[in-house]
Amino acid sequence: MTIYSVRPDDICKAAEAALGSKIKRISVDFEQVTVVVSAEHYHAAALALRDHPDCRFEQMMDLCGVDYSEYPAGTPDHLRFCVVLHLLSISLNQRLRLKVYVPDDFAPMLPSVTDLWSSANWFEREAFDLFGVVFEGHEDLRRILTDYGFIGHPFRKDFPLAGHVEMRYDAEQRRVVYQPVTIEPREITPRIIREDNYGGLH
Repeated sequence: MTIYSVRPDDICKAAEAALGSKIKRISVDFEQVTVVVSAEHYHAAALALRDHPDCRFEQMMDLCGVDYSEYPAGTPDHLRFCVVLHLLSISLNQRLRLKVYVPDDFAPMLPSVTDLWSSANWFEREAFDLFGVVFEGHEDLRRILTDYGFIGHPFRKDFPLAGHVEMRYDAEQRRVVYQPVTIEPREITPRIIREDNYGGLH
């Protein structure tokens, strides 16, 4: 049972009216409408979904990156990185997921949508920090979860699980420093002790 007053089929029709040929794919999964657009139409599509009278997605609830590099079937466009937006229309009581695959695996870049939704500010910084997606036009695109001197993007599938440096605060230098460390791999196997008379059982 859906909690929204607008049926997914009607949201699809509204999205098709707003976006037209900009839509690459549209689907309904678990009563959630997903629209896929190309990177070249991304900003224009977001603007249309916000302003079209049948859509009116005034709020962007979430924006995140996805790394599809280890998905066995790959992606329809054979691209590694994707940015996903979750949009909400308060006035029409409906939701929509907007997906865009980033065209360059080595230097992923998309236009910023901070001019459309101010909530995109921190979300785009997070996607940049964790996945390395650059949002062109963002006025303050810098790391938000890792240290400023951090190297790499930790949510990429090829990011190493074990590092070779430790980050700590140095009181004498009054700053964060990186110190080389050696990590010895070890396997911990729990030891099972069986008690013959546990609970009075024989």
